[in-house]
Amino acid sequence: MHFVRKYDYEQEIAELDHAADGARASSACTTAPVESLWQTPLGGGRIMANDIFKPSEVGIKSAQVTGRPGHGTAGRHPTRQFLDTLSGHDDPGMFGRMFPTLPPLAMPDAALKELADAMKDADPDDAAGDNTKIPAGFTYLGQFIDHDITLDLTSLGDKESDPQGVVNFRTPALDLDSIYGLGPDGSRQLYARRGIEADDSGKNPGSTFLIGKTVPSADGGAQLPVSENDLPRSPEGFALIGDHRNDENLVVAQTHLAMLKFHNKVCAKISGGGKPSDADFSEARRIVTWHYQWMVLHDFVERLTEPGIVAKILDQGRQFYRFKKFPYMPVEFSAAAYRLGHSMVRQNYDHNRIFSNASLSLLFRFTGLSGGIVGDLAPNPPTGPTPVKALPSNWIIDWRRFHEVLPANPAGVGFNHTRKIDPFVVQQLHELPGGGGSLPFRNLKRGVMLGLPSGQDVARAMRIKKPLTPAEIASGPDGAIAKKHGMDDHTPLWYYILKEAQVRGNGERLGPVGSTIVSEVFVGLVHGDHQSYLWQQGKDWKPDLPSKVPGTFTMADLLRFVGDISPIDNVTTV
Repeated sequence: MHFVRKYDYEQEIAELDHAADGARASSACTTAPVESLWQTPLGGGRIMANDIFKPSEVGIKSAQVTGRPGHGTAGRHPTRQFLDTLSGHDDPGMFGRMFPTLPPLAMPDAALKELADAMKDADPDDAAGDNTKIPAGFTYLGQFIDHDITLDLTSLGDKESDPQGVVNFRTPALDLDSIYGLGPDGSRQLYARRGIEADDSGKNPGSTFLIGKTVPSADGGAQLPVSENDLPRSPEGFALIGDHRNDENLVVAQTHLAMLKFHNKVCAKISGGGKPSDADFSEARRIVTWHYQWMVLHDFVERLTEPGIVAKILDQGRQFYRFKKFPYMPVEFSAAAYRLGHSMVRQNYDHNRIFSNASLSLLFRFTGLSGGIVGDLAPNPPTGPTPVKALPSNWIIDWRRFHEVLPANPAGVGFNHTRKIDPFVVQQLHELPGGGGSLPFRNLKRGVMLGLPSGQDVARAMRIKKPLTPAEIASGPDGAIAKKHGMDDHTPLWYYILKEAQVRGNGERLGPVGSTIVSEVFVGLVHGDHQSYLWQQGKDWKPDLPSKVPGTFTMADLLRFVGDISPIDNVTTV
């Protein structure tokens, strides 16, 4: 899912330009081969594919692989050349297409640039542009989920020998490897010691996660004390977590922290407050993962998609996202449908009672990956807001402002909604830092370079009863630009899905094409995991942890179970 991310902009620009040199289309609706391209790392999951065939046997061009941790640089990337070798719904490896026989849509850069420029949110502070059906916390839960399904834990050697992920890869899955890593044995740095009273005198990690501590900070004339409300960190401020990308902005970092605490709470529940055993860890991981999977399908995906579509797919099966044994990451999802999150991002957030109008840039600033948390390298005494040793206590999130943990917030406690799901993106994402340019243009350009089909072709392949008409696509100032370049008849898939959400879903939900892609992929990723609740118990399994509505489990239920609702206000339970 490509919600807000901080890329290695200079490298991406160079790679996009290099790819574009041989792939520029001369007319609005022609096709052209693309020799190489940039794409964010994808692939994850936990099923190791068998050595069925070698990359050379299918004519796969070598691709760049890097272990550097910057977003969009580490891991493996699909190439158009590889994707064009796919012809059906076999198991392609890490990457693939849902509609391999549809023709690619090509557009000249100038047309894409003009359309991207028309996709600016003209008034990001206007409440009329808010989506009151979706709390803003789901934007960053979506990013957390994206990182979970795209985490690639295969070795650098495997990545270099198999850059397209055909032989040695891990299938994408919703299994929380982004928090568990390789478990207490393989990722010892993530876990708390057993304790010196243990039979091994504390030499080995236990069953619970380490939790980081904040640094004291000002609260008016008083001072907020140290508390366990930051990610665990190395002496130089690097987050000690299963996926470093979750320290990229403050809300996704605090979401990751909530997941760590969720596991620890489940461990405590199982052990009755005593020291959890190895068996307790395994059971806690199963409980946490199954509740998370159910929550993703029924609280997250159902909020984003047409009513009833998840239940229909669970009951009748998937039609378009098909595989034999191993799930793969379809580019129609990763490069189009799941980039809906970019339109949901707000320009400013009511973060807590101290920072009630925090800009998006500030949420990046107070992190270790994108900002100024640098551990012992921070000056002492501090010389400014950043660099800083750890998260300042006055930046701890107030979850009441991001999720529906209360029926209604008390006076003085604001609430953030996402922006509407539509073609408009806040200004900050049109002006990426470091000369990174426009994120909407990058999305449109990437779709062309990956050979994505038009939205109309996908709608026809799905037999959508009421696809968007050219007049509907041409509506509004953005649509006028699309029409000017013939994109009302041949529309880039990402833009089509956003326009469909605006026209068919009133900006509150995805339309039929977007809903089908997103729902089928998520159901398939859960079902393709043989340890998931769907595989082990079936679709009728019900969560059994405490929840507002018995037999269900939402993100708000998870936060209430964890208890640290707003630590700076001493609100632990609601």
